[in-house]
Amino acid sequence: MNIFFEKYNTPHQAFPFDRVKLEDYEPAMRRGMDEENKEMERLINNPEPPTFSNTIEAMERSGELLGEVTEIFFNLTSAETNDEMDELAEKMSPILSDHANNIMLNPKLFQRVEAVYEQYKRDGCHENPDYSETSGNPVTPPPPLSIEERQLLNDTYLGFVRSGANLPQDKRDRLKEIGNAMSRLDIQFSQNKLKEINAFTLHITDPADLDGLPATAIDAARQAAKDKKKDGWLITLHHPSMSPFLTYSTRRQLRKQLWMAYNTICTHPGKHNNTEVVRRIVDLCREEAQILGYKCYADFVLEERMAKNRQAVYKLLHQLIDAYKPTALKELEEVQRHAREIEGNDFELQPWDVAYYTNKLQEKLYNINSEMLRPYLELSKVKQGVFNLATRLYGITFKLNKDIPAYHPDVDVYEVFDHDGTFLALLYCDFHPREGKKAGAWMTSFRGQSIDDDGTNHRPHVSLVMNFTKPTDTQPALLTLGEVETFLHEFGHSLHEIFSQCKYEELSGTNVYWDFVELPSQFMENYCIEKDFLATFARHYETGEPMPDTLIDRIAASRNFCVAMACMRQVSFCLLDMAYYTLDHPLTDDIETFEQNAWKEAAITPHIPGTCMSVQFSHIMAGGYSAGYYSYKWAEVLDADAFSLFKQNGIFDRKTAQSFRDNILSRGATEHPMTLYRRFRGAEPTIDALLKRNGIETPGTQGTNTTA
Repeated sequence: MNIFFEKYNTPHQAFPFDRVKLEDYEPAMRRGMDEENKEMERLINNPEPPTFSNTIEAMERSGELLGEVTEIFFNLTSAETNDEMDELAEKMSPILSDHANNIMLNPKLFQRVEAVYEQYKRDGCHENPDYSETSGNPVTPPPPLSIEERQLLNDTYLGFVRSGANLPQDKRDRLKEIGNAMSRLDIQFSQNKLKEINAFTLHITDPADLDGLPATAIDAARQAAKDKKKDGWLITLHHPSMSPFLTYSTRRQLRKQLWMAYNTICTHPGKHNNTEVVRRIVDLCREEAQILGYKCYADFVLEERMAKNRQAVYKLLHQLIDAYKPTALKELEEVQRHAREIEGNDFELQPWDVAYYTNKLQEKLYNINSEMLRPYLELSKVKQGVFNLATRLYGITFKLNKDIPAYHPDVDVYEVFDHDGTFLALLYCDFHPREGKKAGAWMTSFRGQSIDDDGTNHRPHVSLVMNFTKPTDTQPALLTLGEVETFLHEFGHSLHEIFSQCKYEELSGTNVYWDFVELPSQFMENYCIEKDFLATFARHYETGEPMPDTLIDRIAASRNFCVAMACMRQVSFCLLDMAYYTLDHPLTDDIETFEQNAWKEAAITPHIPGTCMSVQFSHIMAGGYSAGYYSYKWAEVLDADAFSLFKQNGIFDRKTAQSFRDNILSRGATEHPMTLYRRFRGAEPTIDALLKRNGIETPGTQGTNTTA
């Protein structure tokens, strides 16, 4: 029996990952498409006049089986894939894309949606029962809609329009072709990157080449070699392996080899080269936007974002360049100067040197580095600290349930309960890298939140996926402070899902504007260096001794160390993203050259020929952030402004946290995000709090509203 066709006999109807087989997916997808097609046929052929209930709501509730199987399958192709899964993804993605396009480009279906939209479009008709058209003829108003229902109606109508439902047939056909091609290219881009990362290892056999590496990095490299049945030590391109090597290794040539390997992935001749994939993705996005009547893809995307237009995005980016670049150049100059103090006046700092000498400078200025902190940041203690933070802020609790099946032995599943004992969510925690798992960190859901008409509240099943330093056979998983920050970031996304209280899944949880979705996640990062938070869990994994106050003080003092360099790095990525998606003509430039020209305003280090970010920039090519990478900096303005209220009232203040939960975390996309933010904060955000937090003093940018 296909597992997707059964009723799950598991706690909270959790998906039985332990029973799913590869051969279950395709038949379930095909049956799901058939069922949804039949639902659409019944909807279209309904003899009753179109109403919100029989059209908009019916559409939102449709496709249950297809939604479930695709949610499970495509989440696993990111977290636990193999060649057979990848092949099936390549096969089914264009078929699924075609299916979705056939619905969104169906003229009869659009007619019903449009009819409902027009009923409610007349100003005040849903509020004023005495409404009459200008002709004087009385009009019977449709039943009034709630705020959330009006939002769903508006989003559904715009979804059809923005998919091209009101265009001529030839243009609709071309949009279908573009959608199918994009689904294949997204998968190809991601698979190429993962295979290139997995293909490289730096195999060390001479112990002298481990010079400078901390014991944790050496132990992890030894374990990696052991797992591959090799002697010596293995360094990989996965972040927990690569980052310590670039930061601590005294072997400059090996640092260069590793840095170049990572920064040239998907550039080499052969089937994993992503250069033409990038070109095709960018060109197809531009063509899609122009078919829909926009000058460029960014104009199309930003219409449904807080920023609204590219002028607002560039305004923010240039504010950041003006405010941070002078400081960034000074920071880099200081790193260069310190490197020459160590190596001699002829030493020229190269990109593979930056992490190494930046760390040396940090040690000199603050007597601190990430390795000093690792013994106090054992993963199980960090996890408990993060969970306890949520308990302290919101009263929720987490209970490990080993009876709930997971998709890999590394994954733990927690039940999340509200302060009154009410079940809120399942939380899957997947912390360590493996070959079938993409690099990076993300939050996703196996099931979204929604409320039936009978009041049944379907709670979300949320997954935290990260690539933290693995435990070895001699010590547990010990994290860097940066990894703790990543944990908090993704946990913030999970709280956005966990607290959702929306009627419609389409509007629930993190289904919000992309330049708003990073607010809950980046807000949580603020706690990473708060002394009162660290004191709750940071204890030495061997002795149990708490992290010394003097060490915590040095962490706080070093908070803004090279903060401007980090800002310029992010802004350069934002500029690259915008450069691609503001194109109004085919991309004919050499990709490497285009990239360098795109971010030159923010660049502070020289370009190394042959390296290229674009061909591995998953966020903007295959991750949904196309024309949206600026969202991280946009949301950083929001999170700094929001956390300043917590700093004012107390970082654990329950009343402020409850307001954040009620007005932002639980509301999803039921209202415009700025409406939600103003309700929480009492005003729109400015860049002031961010500049203050980062210690940047630039009088010309004070009080600048991000929405201007």
